[in-house]
Amino acid sequence: MAATEDLSSQRFYHGTKADLKPRDLIKPGHPPNFGKRDRMTTYVYLTATLDAAVWGAELALGDGRGRIYLVEPTGPTMDDPNLTDKKFPGNPTKSYRSREPLRVTGECTNWQGHSPEALKAMKDGLEELKRLGVEPIDD
Repeated sequence: MAATEDLSSQRFYHGTKADLKPRDLIKPGHPPNFGKRDRMTTYVYLTATLDAAVWGAELALGDGRGRIYLVEPTGPTMDDPNLTDKKFPGNPTKSYRSREPLRVTGECTNWQGHSPEALKAMKDGLEELKRLGVEPIDD
């Protein structure tokens, strides 16, 4: 998959439950936000939309509150095929992934989660995929 066009002027987010600080690196090899893998072996994920980051924060596995970090990629990025191609042609979620770490530059604290109904519907959909044996992340 080819690297995406120059995205250096965009703001990027990463939603998670991890407690991170500015200058921390989010690297492949850490636990994923969801799915059954113990570790993300190949990629780290980022988005240019706050809404997609909110989903990441809300759906992340683990204890603690959801957090959204401002991040900058340290290397090339590419469209995230988990949310593009056939699912959302043209990448309207502005979701990307990288083999290189993401550097935390700050935390977005002024965000609002989805409605309980929307969150339940998304979680139900993920449970159905799990039941069908479909892994939501192609790493």
